[in-house]
Amino acid sequence: MERIKQASKTPRSYGQFCALARALDVVGERWTLLIVRELLPGPMRYTELKTSLAGIATNLLADRLRALESNGILERRLEDTGVVYALTPWGAELREPMEALGRWGAPLVMTGRDGDAFQPRWLTLALPGLLRGITATPAVELGIETDGLLMVLRIDEHGPTATVRPDQQPDTVLTAAPETVIGLAAGALTIDQALAAGDLRGDRQILEKAFPPRRQTARADQ
Repeated sequence: MERIKQASKTPRSYGQFCALARALDVVGERWTLLIVRELLPGPMRYTELKTSLAGIATNLLADRLRALESNGILERRLEDTGVVYALTPWGAELREPMEALGRWGAPLVMTGRDGDAFQPRWLTLALPGLLRGITATPAVELGIETDGLLMVLRIDEHGPTATVRPDQQPDTVLTAAPETVIGLAAGALTIDQALAAGDLRGDRQILEKAFPPRRQTARADQ
């Protein structure tokens, strides 16, 4: 709790004695939560962050990293490859609220990319968030290949997790565009529709266990 007590207000603090307002004081600045998203799968070097966050200015990235470090959300570590940035245990607790926000925003990406940048590793946050509440006993593992990156979706009695493990390929692999994967996880596409747009190698039953029929979340204006 010591690091949490030291969390500082930004110059544009809301000045409200409210947990949400104070949380936004710390992580509500533009790009901040996207930096956290990048670090949730694991530590990254500064150059890796800059490459993945296409569009952020170098000085702004440095400023956001300093603010996150001073507020105890991330830390710098010296590894064999050099200095990396990693989330602290408190910073890693942002996964749950960010997954919830991603679930809420899923309908906004159903229309496709429209020229927006995309990194396949971002699905390691999106998929567990969209599939929250789904369990499987025994556990199932499904490989998902999109835009040339292979990740592994694992669902067990504790729920879903997704990791980038290109060296360990499951027996069943779904290859599809990110729009198809997100639509399937959000319940906007059936398995048959997803397979019509993608390709499955392996056991269809694994795919059905990973993506059981779900009620689609629609936007309020639809």
